[in-house]
Amino acid sequence: MITSVNEFTYDLPHDRIALHPLTDRDDSKLLIYRRGEIKHRKFTDLPAELPDNSMLVFNNTKVIPARLRFKKDTGAAIEVFLLEPMLPSTLLSHAMQTKGECTWKCAIGNLKRWNSESTLSLSINNIELDASLIERTNGIVRFQWRDHLTFAEVIESLGNVPLPPYIKRTADEHDKQRYQTVYSEPEGAVAAPTAGLHFTSRTLQALKEKAIPVDFVTLHVSAGTFLPIKVEDITDHQMHREQIIITLQNIKNLLRGIKVIAVGTTSMRTLESLFWFGVKLLENSDAKFSVNQNDPYQNRQLIPKTTEALYAVIEFMEMKKIDQIIGETSIFIRPGYIFRICQGLITNFHQPASTLILLVAAFIGDDWKRVYAEAMNNGYRFLSYGDSSLLLPDG
Repeated sequence: MITSVNEFTYDLPHDRIALHPLTDRDDSKLLIYRRGEIKHRKFTDLPAELPDNSMLVFNNTKVIPARLRFKKDTGAAIEVFLLEPMLPSTLLSHAMQTKGECTWKCAIGNLKRWNSESTLSLSINNIELDASLIERTNGIVRFQWRDHLTFAEVIESLGNVPLPPYIKRTADEHDKQRYQTVYSEPEGAVAAPTAGLHFTSRTLQALKEKAIPVDFVTLHVSAGTFLPIKVEDITDHQMHREQIIITLQNIKNLLRGIKVIAVGTTSMRTLESLFWFGVKLLENSDAKFSVNQNDPYQNRQLIPKTTEALYAVIEFMEMKKIDQIIGETSIFIRPGYIFRICQGLITNFHQPASTLILLVAAFIGDDWKRVYAEAMNNGYRFLSYGDSSLLLPDG
């Protein structure tokens, strides 16, 4: 098995990175890979190209304006980028509804200019946010504001769209709407599930008319999705952790015996994590919903069938009398991974030597190189605001 990161790179000229979205979301190109064959379509053709008896599973997380730009009295700019909540709750849904005060782990730009004794303030339209540096090493910041507002309302007014680092421009008003899927709901992501950016109400209606069922899970995408692989051996890479939410109905829908097509790598990671949670429950009925990056690669005496793992989760939830479960995953899907739930993938074109390229390579094998070469030779736009692909390794 190939484990060198050098085998998962390609030349990506800067002018092929989409710096702006298209005027119409579903006007993007769509590369279709079906059992080794490649053809080129428009994204509006997607419903007609989907296999019979298939279901699309979307990630409905909503991107928060996670980039907060403060200025000291001296004029020095300090950027605070929200990563994950610490207090009063680590649950993103709860943290966003906090009033008055909360503490987050952050990435801080120009940290050396922030004296630990000084409080930074940001104010727009009578909404004021104070930030205090609690722990410099880990970027722990306490935020305080008038407690009649939720934290979600505060950062909606004061924050900026967290465009990916490879989009070398300042986010504008247009990005507030375009760097968000049309079906986003629960707030908490600091990066968009970009495969979903192509869908419009028109596309969703076309899916409905074709009687193609859709379902929604939640993975709050973290900034770790942009972290490059900095080690030569991919098995030494440390994956980031992300929060996921799955409902009882999600699991029952997966048991309907139809092709599951993940819309985006985050949906795929969520669904595959669900299987491994079921495996853990079969091994230990008190297991926590926490999937580690190497769980799929442990030596086990017996790997259950997908249905057995899913029923284990259903039984767990019914015993606990809950209809949704919140967990976390750092699953690392790389070549050698055996897919348990997903049979298709809709995804953009990703950065060289990234964990997302590894996921695609795990799904369609060495043909990922041919797919990317075809995209490059046919003028496709790459990365978050770029074009799309439908990958169907089994036709």
